Amino acid sequence: MDININLGDIYELKKPHPCGVNKWKVTRVGIDCKIQCLGCGHIVMIDRVELKKSIKKVIEKGPSLQ
Repeated sequence: MDININLGDIYELKKPHPCGVNKWKVTRVGIDCKIQCLGCGHIVMIDRVELKKSIKKVIEKGPSLQ
């Protein structure tokens, strides 16, 4: 699955966060991505390649920057 990761995207990941929610919002994009849990607000830095492997489905796309 080839996904273009953009700022503001909301993804459902394969493994849930310990708070029980598996929906995350992208708050920073680069070589590493910063994602925020939509359940408890916890912020995690994750490698872009690892994030792409972890994505189960796209919930919502962020605003287009074109």
